[in-house]
Amino acid sequence: MRFDIITLFPEMFGAFLVSGVTRRAFDSGQVQVHLWNPRDHATGNYRRVDDRPFGGGPGMVMMAEPLWLCLQAIRTDRQQDRTQAPLLFFAPHGQVLSHAVVSRWSASESGAVLLCGRYEGVDQRFVDAHVDGHISLGDFVLSGGEIPAMAFLDALARLQPGVLHDPDSHASDSFNPRLDGLLDCPHFTRPEVWQGQSVPEALMSGHHSHIDRWRRQQSLSQTAQLRPDLIATARDQQKLSPEDEACVAATVLGGAVGKTGL
Repeated sequence: MRFDIITLFPEMFGAFLVSGVTRRAFDSGQVQVHLWNPRDHATGNYRRVDDRPFGGGPGMVMMAEPLWLCLQAIRTDRQQDRTQAPLLFFAPHGQVLSHAVVSRWSASESGAVLLCGRYEGVDQRFVDAHVDGHISLGDFVLSGGEIPAMAFLDALARLQPGVLHDPDSHASDSFNPRLDGLLDCPHFTRPEVWQGQSVPEALMSGHHSHIDRWRRQQSLSQTAQLRPDLIATARDQQKLSPEDEACVAATVLGGAVGKTGL
């Protein structure tokens, strides 16, 4: 799959594309990344890509024309229209990036065009005419869309076959359907005792059924404490067994007792 990134700072992607386990997806061509600077498509001596906002106010706004010319160059190079390669814009009002969204895009054959905004935003006329979808990392604002674009690419690259040494590694990730959308359990490694704290006995037992049960209970407990909304979703989808519900109830009761001091 191919992703074309419209960014004023293509150099930000340099280390990202050659570092860590996900570089395998980029090196192998499973995920192809092409960087496009709208300044290369701006006109005039200064190749201006931004201007002051109409109506006044602080900051600058990315101009529509350089973005449109850049997008046309991408469409020509890809020989694909927006139905095959939609334009995704990273913005605060977008759909929050989730495992479900990443999984859908990781299975895409053609990929997409990614728009990284800067300054106060992008001329709304370009957004209305050409953007096909919006993605957000959450309820906060960054200085640009490059970091969200990297997060998006990293998340889908690690799902590609052969990128992780163990093909089942991502199946036990938090939010994965294999975990019923719950949080992952805690993990431990050597030494067995560190600063007086021992590894849980269940993990040292060698009994796979005991280990699986402990991990499930820990996953349920952590999710109930930290993300009760995920418990509610799993319950609505009838993913929780009576044993699961008992574990959740014990966690909730324990938390309530702790808060009241009983």
